[in-house]
Amino acid sequence: MMNEEISQEGSKPSLSFKVMMRKFLKYKINTREELLEFLMTAKNDGLIDNEALQMIDGVLDVNDMQARDLMIPRAQMVVVERDSDPKEFIPMVVESGHSRFPVIGGDKDEVLGLLLAKDLLKYFTSGETDFNIRRYLRPAVFVPESKRINILLREFRVTRNHIAMVVDEFGGVAGLITMEDILEEIVGEIADEYDSEPDAAYIKKLNNTQFNITALTPIEIFNKHFDAELNEEEFDTIGGLITQGFGHVPAIGESITIENYKFTVVDADERRINLLKMTDLNQTNENVG
Repeated sequence: MMNEEISQEGSKPSLSFKVMMRKFLKYKINTREELLEFLMTAKNDGLIDNEALQMIDGVLDVNDMQARDLMIPRAQMVVVERDSDPKEFIPMVVESGHSRFPVIGGDKDEVLGLLLAKDLLKYFTSGETDFNIRRYLRPAVFVPESKRINILLREFRVTRNHIAMVVDEFGGVAGLITMEDILEEIVGEIADEYDSEPDAAYIKKLNNTQFNITALTPIEIFNKHFDAELNEEEFDTIGGLITQGFGHVPAIGESITIENYKFTVVDADERRINLLKMTDLNQTNENVG
């Protein structure tokens, strides 16, 4: 990377860095395209590597973006309800793999604060029988959809916040954005133990026959993952297909079987399904046989 071309002492730039800077000063640059052309020339000359070039391109992209461009949409937000019992939401917290969760009141527009997963350790170790989530709430930060990403990143660094709620022009919650979302736009996807499979953002394995499926999972991805043949013509997502199968927006706990896959609603509101548990009856039947 470019910063790796600086010497270990931190006082004298390396020869390749000096060469690149001399070229930069002679190169007439007026547009982003001309800057990228210069950087491509520097890469071809061996002055920077491909990874550094991609990161610089990511930085330039971020400079032109707003919060709405990188946020996690409202429908995909994993939230904790203020009055819910830990026994109800802790499995969801563990399954999601996130470290911070918006805590809501009546709906997702009423974000009361943030719950940190690490604070739940106090619940386990204290032996509380009457868990009061309000005791552990951290303040939530709200930013407009139009917030420029480069400014938001600087604010994240200064305030040491890692997450912000994104609100639309009417004050409703449009989604959320994290420090990781911004960094991934610059350096590429940051993989962790929860991202070991390409479809991990949509499909999480619970055991050999059961999976958590987000409602926004494209049917094409579901079919490829399970070698299934669900209908892709009328709907793009599993949530749309399931809702059509019910004939109404189902409530939590309702189940339906489609093509030997049993779907049970795990999370939903009055407008949409958010999360489903899927039981692969094909595997269940094989195990029985």
